[in-house]
Amino acid sequence: MSSPVQPGCQFASDNTAGYCPEAWASLEQANAGTVPSYGDDRWTARACELIREVFEHDAEIFFSFNGTAANSLALAAMCQSYHSILCHEVSHVETDECGAPEFFSNGTKLLLLQGERAKLGADAIHRAVERRRDIHFPKPRVVSVTQATELSTVYSVGELAAVRDACSRHGLRLHMDGARFANAIAALGVPPRSVTWEVGVDVLCFGGTKNGMGMGEAIVFFNRDLADEFAWRCKQAGQLCSKMRYLAAPWVGLLENGAWLANAVRANAAAARLEAGLALIPGVEILGKREANAVFAKLTPAYAAALRAIGWKFYDFIGAGGCRFMCSWATTDADVDTFLADARATAGGMNGEGKSES
Repeated sequence: MSSPVQPGCQFASDNTAGYCPEAWASLEQANAGTVPSYGDDRWTARACELIREVFEHDAEIFFSFNGTAANSLALAAMCQSYHSILCHEVSHVETDECGAPEFFSNGTKLLLLQGERAKLGADAIHRAVERRRDIHFPKPRVVSVTQATELSTVYSVGELAAVRDACSRHGLRLHMDGARFANAIAALGVPPRSVTWEVGVDVLCFGGTKNGMGMGEAIVFFNRDLADEFAWRCKQAGQLCSKMRYLAAPWVGLLENGAWLANAVRANAAAARLEAGLALIPGVEILGKREANAVFAKLTPAYAAALRAIGWKFYDFIGAGGCRFMCSWATTDADVDTFLADARATAGGMNGEGKSES
């Protein structure tokens, strides 16, 4: 009897999943008839209203096609070209944006800081600011944190409050890359306000693509002063969608009845199930402490190659032998269990050095 799930890209990225039913239904409804363009429509107005309700704040909101544009344009609005942005050395804005933050800010420099579990701490921020204050060095102006981080960890309310205090001490603005913000909220179990504007976040890039949409991020300005003329930045960067309802309507489906959080809870739970199963397989070492929807494990190259030969797709991520297994809103228990069954069977065909015995 064939397995209920065929090997595939379930664990390569949460970008591989399609629209969730709620987002798709709203998109289909928005497709009916004709409506005003460039955001002057009821779907865009409703999406903005719902985002304000989620965060309990009268924020200024814009929509972009993707996270690279959202982060880069938001950061550009927060600083001048002679400023610098403090971020973790494995933050997404550093490792995966192809220099876009520097490009859209006309050369603002990213200053890379270290911190345990991919998180910035107040001490690292203090050291970075106080290291140099002369005119020959780019002046620090923004701190950028990733929530959840690239290593599937999550900033607690207290950790963000400490970052906020460091920002206040040095007159820095606070940006949050929230491509997987929903997964962080699902992990923390706190109201969204408590890890955003209540801890001093000026701008949040709220991820929709990885949370059950096909495309689209929301740029949420809690500090409305920073949003001045931001619409022109979006237009110049090619991020003003003429048929804005197609970016906005899926947000309505995600937010109206809580699907955004349910999706994240499901993805995190799938990752927990996968992590627990992998930990029981001889020769597999779980790396780090997972809190969100990605599991990191050390596999020998031969073992990883054997799983890929079956048809499973996942990325090498942190160092030799480090693999990332990402779960999405669409990852099912059957997906996880079928992969674990193949992983156990494959492990049985390896010798003591993690090499195939065939």
